[in-house]
Amino acid sequence: MFRGNHLARVDSGGRLKVPADFIKVLPQVGSDEKQVFYITSKDGKRAEVWPLKAWEEVEAKLARIPDLNPAKQKFLDVTSYYGHTAEMDGQGRLLIPQVLRDSARVGSDGQPADVVVFGKQGYLEVANRAAFEAELKAAPLSVEDQATLAGLGL
Repeated sequence: MFRGNHLARVDSGGRLKVPADFIKVLPQVGSDEKQVFYITSKDGKRAEVWPLKAWEEVEAKLARIPDLNPAKQKFLDVTSYYGHTAEMDGQGRLLIPQVLRDSARVGSDGQPADVVVFGKQGYLEVANRAAFEAELKAAPLSVEDQATLAGLGL
């Protein structure tokens, strides 16, 4: 599983250098030999970097939901809009789609950006560092959140 957090940078060309600790985990999370990923977002604020095999599991689950389901259609609309397949280059970099770089402020307008890269078990999440830190301060893990998690067995 991907876990933890690493500071990183999206360069002026829109490429994320995947932290070495996460690259080490790729064989364990089912990444294929070519290290192909599906990069998308559910909200445009953070990029999600899925090993393609893991994303295909999400697609298999979606295939079991009727096409007329409005939630399925919204999910497909947003993840397709931001989505892009990318192959990791020899230097461990992935190209973040331009539309997602702009909306998530992770290297838009050809400018590099400081980001945080989080392990989210089966995928990685990339967020603008300043925006994430502001969000964390504005909405910390609350007592109610902890009670909800306790109710779920954590």
